[in-house]
Amino acid sequence: MVMIEGERGESQSEGPTLHFLSGKAGSGKSTIAARIAHENSAVLISEDIWLFRLYGDQMKTFEDYLRFSKNLKEVVGPLATNLLRLENSVVLDFPANTAASRTWYRSIFENANAAHVLHHVATTDEVCLQRIEKRNAERPEGSHHLTKEDFVYISSFFEAPGDAEGFNVRLYPS
Repeated sequence: MVMIEGERGESQSEGPTLHFLSGKAGSGKSTIAARIAHENSAVLISEDIWLFRLYGDQMKTFEDYLRFSKNLKEVVGPLATNLLRLENSVVLDFPANTAASRTWYRSIFENANAAHVLHHVATTDEVCLQRIEKRNAERPEGSHHLTKEDFVYISSFFEAPGDAEGFNVRLYPS
């Protein structure tokens, strides 16, 4: 099921819900994640901030990111499942950017017997690059400097969610 942002006005969910996001770097996922957490009184877990606080300068390459992210997911997955079982909604500000990566989110909400919403942020590459440039200058906590080449490389792995995956998708068009 796909629902376009703004169709129903409110984004609040009934019962404990796992919210997770798909979108390219600079698409606005973290901004939307914070809004969802606020509107739903949900626990927000931000991959960028946790990785920065745990690993800081140890992350030098994309391969480092992949390794540290995998380690973090081994801790956050059970935590998110437990929070959902305790009737808390959770927003995972981690990129759900490939079909394979989205199996992790499915395991969380299915193990918790909770609802879910996959928030797909479909922002144009041009807008993403503008936002990355601004983020590079401002450097909010957890952000890493990205070049246009980094964006192109990372985006080459991106797979938008498809109907066959069976997620409840909320679309945020550009």
